[in-house]
Amino acid sequence: MKKSLLPHLLIVFAAAIICFSWSELLMAVPVKLTEQQDISLSDDGNGSPFEQENKDIPKPNRDRNQIVCISDIHLGIDTTYAECKNNRETLIKFLEQVGSSSKVKELVIAGDFLDEWYIPANVETFNGKSQRDFVKTIADINKSVIAALNAIIKERKVKVTYMPGNHDLLISSEDIQSILPGIAQVRDVKGLGAYSPVNHPEIIIEHGHRYNFFCTPDPFSNQSIAPGSILPPGYFFTRIAALSVEERKLKPKGSLLMVIPESQQLMYKYWYQWNKLMFGFPIKEGFNEKIIKTNIDGYKANYSINDLMPFQLENGVIDVMLFKGIEKRWPERQLRNKVAVPIPALRAISRAESVEESDEQASVQYFLNPRSNKRVVVFGHTHEAKIIPSKNHKGQKTIYANSGTWIDSKIDKNSISIMTFVVITPKKRGAAQEFVDLYRYWPNGKITRLANDSLTNVNKQAF
Repeated sequence: MKKSLLPHLLIVFAAAIICFSWSELLMAVPVKLTEQQDISLSDDGNGSPFEQENKDIPKPNRDRNQIVCISDIHLGIDTTYAECKNNRETLIKFLEQVGSSSKVKELVIAGDFLDEWYIPANVETFNGKSQRDFVKTIADINKSVIAALNAIIKERKVKVTYMPGNHDLLISSEDIQSILPGIAQVRDVKGLGAYSPVNHPEIIIEHGHRYNFFCTPDPFSNQSIAPGSILPPGYFFTRIAALSVEERKLKPKGSLLMVIPESQQLMYKYWYQWNKLMFGFPIKEGFNEKIIKTNIDGYKANYSINDLMPFQLENGVIDVMLFKGIEKRWPERQLRNKVAVPIPALRAISRAESVEESDEQASVQYFLNPRSNKRVVVFGHTHEAKIIPSKNHKGQKTIYANSGTWIDSKIDKNSISIMTFVVITPKKRGAAQEFVDLYRYWPNGKITRLANDSLTNVNKQAF
């Protein structure tokens, strides 16, 4: 691994807040995906990614019915710290091939398309302007990517659908339309969206941050300070971590205050997560320095790390300045955010950094939920591309897929970017199977299938 890439590998945690286990985070070891094969050019079976010298999207048959899912692109406003810079040319190539494919029916962008979180804490996000100006500046800086998407939308052969992730949860439908006119959008709650493609109720696609304590919208905390805000604590996590990377993790001034569990187990666990962050992403500024600039989502003031870190009073009570009472309002927050199966607060806080927890919520919320008939679930958020088969509450086979990411720092052992996407080929009349495939897109345009699975006996009349 190239030494210069270490800071960027570390920040993957903050890019998806909170995604990795802490041991993986601090070791910063690139994840090696198992590559099954380079796809052949045959038209048979479920092979063939790009027909005619790899110029078409992977196809299992000759009908325009494929749903291509990508997520976590993280286009930024400043290329000095944006997470997707070097991969943009490859992304454009990919989008052009999606648009020219005769097999693709829909392209779904499952969140974290634009990045309003990964900005160093000492930088004012809007620079005195508006969120609409911010979005248009991102579009201008990444104009070739936006142009490639607009070309697909205008041609109207491939439907393009977008839903928000945590890094773009504040960006409105109108903001997106201002740069991508005609794009379809999905939102069920402000900052959240879950999508079943038309005529495919067995499939559900969402970013996945709905189930993360630190990333799902929080309309209850800090309302006296920032009326109407929905920013969760993960936003402030990311701002601090981005500054830490910019400063190359310099040793901070002062030391963290320790907290003893006492009887407040939830607040202790909340402090523990913040404590791990500050050890993993230290900044040179003192803990009381008001270096976190806001002027976003109702926040006006500058804040310090100690405004966010829980502390312990002389009587043993654990308190906090910002996000006071966040642990108590978790049930209400889940209800507002349409979480189908409530997650206990202790689990939500303690396992917030676990990739596996995000994967498991696909089963908890959909496959094992008696009120759900979903058979295919696609998340993004964790940046960990994978396919996991399982069974639902009826004993039927189900498939969970994660679409991975397109950020520069996701690399293999040879320091080559790992850019991934999921292709769903729904069952059509007369077909025996419904396919889910995970692919890697290489900088030279080559495609490798990383994993695949399929469902049989998908009776859509039952939905």
